Amino acid sequence: MSDRYELRLSGSGGQGLILAGKILAQAAVIYDNKNAVQSQSYGPEARGGASKADVVISKTDIDYPKAQNVNVLLALTQESCDKYSKSLMDDGILLVDEKHVKKIPKGKYKVIKAPIIDIATNDVGLVVVANIVSLGVIQALTNCVSYDAIKNSILERVPKGTEQINIKALDAGITQGKKLKQQMS
Repeated sequence: MSDRYELRLSGSGGQGLILAGKILAQAAVIYDNKNAVQSQSYGPEARGGASKADVVISKTDIDYPKAQNVNVLLALTQESCDKYSKSLMDDGILLVDEKHVKKIPKGKYKVIKAPIIDIATNDVGLVVVANIVSLGVIQALTNCVSYDAIKNSILERVPKGTEQINIKALDAGITQGKKLKQQMS
């Protein structure tokens, strides 16, 4: 990871990406002793409109809190992919849900397609944990935060009584991310 690492988690309102951004930032700051800032944006519709959570992680001070040259863009919907792909660095990673993002915008970034929502629905058994599956994939692909950090942050942030299913989602995402990383090498 370089001194400044920018991630944008995007999809539609209701997919839990704001929570995922908070989990990621907390993992970096509290458990990995890094600096991080998290910001969020969503359309006027609380559910269904485009939403994004930006996380900037750094080993040094963060002098500007907004993501401008995104290293990793997660896009769970076509709309979010179209809207935010322009912010990706040339050598960045565009991580898309393979079923919901069919048209990949042209760019010099790496495109990684993953069955994120299918994993949440079929392997974990609950579509609402797609955000946590996404975090697992991102952790395995980038190692921007450690496994223990993301796990501990999830355990603190998710609603009580859902910890076990969320860790199952994290682990399913990490398994998928490791497979994807192997295919890239």
